[in-house]
Amino acid sequence: MAQNKYSHLSAAGTDQCSPPLGISTMKLFTGLILCSLVLGVHSQWMSFFGEAYEGAKDMWRAYQDMKEANYKGADKYFHARGNYDAAQRGPGGAWAAKVISNARETIQGITDPLFKGMTRDQVREDSKADQAANEWGRSGKDPNHFRPAGLPNKY
Repeated sequence: MAQNKYSHLSAAGTDQCSPPLGISTMKLFTGLILCSLVLGVHSQWMSFFGEAYEGAKDMWRAYQDMKEANYKGADKYFHARGNYDAAQRGPGGAWAAKVISNARETIQGITDPLFKGMTRDQVREDSKADQAANEWGRSGKDPNHFRPAGLPNKY
C-alpha cells in the first residue's frame, strides 16, 4: 500500500488519505487568481484585436471612398480621414492604421515608378506627404485640414 505523502502533517483522528485543508484552499485560491489574470489579459487582447479589426475596416472604407470620389488632390484628405477614424477606435485601431499606412506606402514605393512613371524622388516626396497626413489623422487632428475645395459632402 502506498504511503500518504501528507501523513506526517495529519493530526490525530483525521482521515489519513486527504491533504490538509490549507493546501486545497491554497490551490483553489491560486487557480482563481491565475484564471482572473488570464481572463483579464485575454479580455484586453480581445478588445485590442476588435479595435484593430474595426480600424482596418475604417481604413478600407476611406480607400474605397477615395477611389469612388476620384477627386484630384483629395488623397491626403482620405489618408488623414482613414487614420483618424481608425485611431478613434482605440489603441488597436491606431496600430492597424499605422501598419496599413506603412504597408501601403512601401508597396506604392515599388508600384508607382512602374505604373505611374514617377521618379524615386517624386515617390519619396509623395510618400512623405502621405505619411504626414496619416500621422495628422492618427493623432486625432481634424482630417478636414486636408479636404480640398469642392469635394462632395458625401465624403
